[in-house]
Amino acid sequence: MFRLQGSKVLAVDMTGDAVKAKNGSMVAYDGQMAFKKMSGGGEGVRGMVTRRLTGEQMTVMEVKGHGTCWFADRASEINLVNLQGDKLYVESSNLLATDAGLRTGTSFTGLRGASQGNGLFTTTVEGHGQAAIMSDGPAVLLRVSSQYPLVVDPGAYIAHQGNVRQSFQSGVTFRTFMGEGGGEAFQIRFEGDGLVYVQPSERNTIAGDA
Repeated sequence: MFRLQGSKVLAVDMTGDAVKAKNGSMVAYDGQMAFKKMSGGGEGVRGMVTRRLTGEQMTVMEVKGHGTCWFADRASEINLVNLQGDKLYVESSNLLATDAGLRTGTSFTGLRGASQGNGLFTTTVEGHGQAAIMSDGPAVLLRVSSQYPLVVDPGAYIAHQGNVRQSFQSGVTFRTFMGEGGGEAFQIRFEGDGLVYVQPSERNTIAGDA
């Protein structure tokens, strides 16, 4: 159902089913389609409360019909993730689309709200199906194992999946080693067994360069 057309356009072929996508990300479609605006950040009352706490303005649309829709967002690279009953944790700004077989929600990830604009919660995607996530430049998948924990710059982090524990280390970033950067600084540490998606470009954080 999901396929890439180049590295920056997602094509979704539908035969009466539905897809949820970032509002405003559709660039073209053929066939017969119906569109419905949805609230993002999670489904149900818990999602509404979470959005109020985090201040996230994640707007989602549902597209349903017969034909093909094409999605893109600011020329970002698009990465397809196949989920087989597992859960993907992804920054809301990096989530482009999910198919109808997946559920979205929110997860508390720790006390990083003072440092990063995305707040205390990360968007979760779980079930059986495909998701499309975006990155500024081609995403890199890094393995986390019990012998080798992984430390990631928060500005480069996109998503993770697997049996992974996430924690935050304050006081230093990679740029601090070189005498650059300023303000409150931290890193994200991953332990366990899974995958972490990072991008080769750093988003801005409230704390400044991370």
